[in-house]
Amino acid sequence: MEITTLQIILIFIVGCIAGIESILDEFQFHRPLLACTLMGLVLGDIKTGIIIGGTLEMIALGWMNVGAAVAPDTSLASIIATILVIIGNQELGASIALAIPLAAAGQILTIMVRTLTIAFQHAADNAAECGNLNALSRIHISALSLQAIRTAIPVVIIAYSVSTESMHNLLHTIPVVITNGLNIVGGMIVVVGYAMVINMMRTGYLMPFFYLGFVTAAFTSFNVVALGVIGLMMAIIYSQLSSQRTDAEVAKKITSTQEDTKKNNIDNELD
Repeated sequence: MEITTLQIILIFIVGCIAGIESILDEFQFHRPLLACTLMGLVLGDIKTGIIIGGTLEMIALGWMNVGAAVAPDTSLASIIATILVIIGNQELGASIALAIPLAAAGQILTIMVRTLTIAFQHAADNAAECGNLNALSRIHISALSLQAIRTAIPVVIIAYSVSTESMHNLLHTIPVVITNGLNIVGGMIVVVGYAMVINMMRTGYLMPFFYLGFVTAAFTSFNVVALGVIGLMMAIIYSQLSSQRTDAEVAKKITSTQEDTKKNNIDNELD
């Protein structure tokens, strides 16, 4: 697939947005589902972008920045994986398997950039002490620009390299045994990633719904929309039943309290 100049520019813009969002966490454009969809739109295959994003999202559900802990970089991994599949004609499983080391590489890059921005933070402190709001704004934008370039430049290089005939031929000279192994590993990574998320989020009394949903999906021909509607209806029914049970318990406690009060009043009158 030949890549145009306009697509290179759009890839750079998407990379900048994803890189900035990986720090801001404001609109979640760095998440695989959004980053891959945007990249699929730019490359003219939005369906493949959504499929890649949904698959990678299952792996990265538990990846998030907490305090000073930096999570693996989902933005860089997502965009490059989409480029490899759409432009490089690589298998989805192989690209997913490669996304994990790419995320780790992006994590190292963002740590390096964050280390560099320490100087910007000190400069921002000095500007704030002097009351120079214009300088403060420029410093903040400059620091964010570093994060944008940190993602944008690598993805543009990869996109341009993969689109060339020599790199395209090189990707297709990879032995079948390696590509098959990457496909298998890619499928295992998705399962393990989702299992880790379930292990963190699992609640014992809600697990029967998970098992029921798994059996329904495995042994019926329902599509995702139908399964979503069934899940929504079950959630509403469960919420209503729980609310009724809570109301009944509250009413029972009130009645019991009233009876105890009445009994105590009678005992006091007898005394």
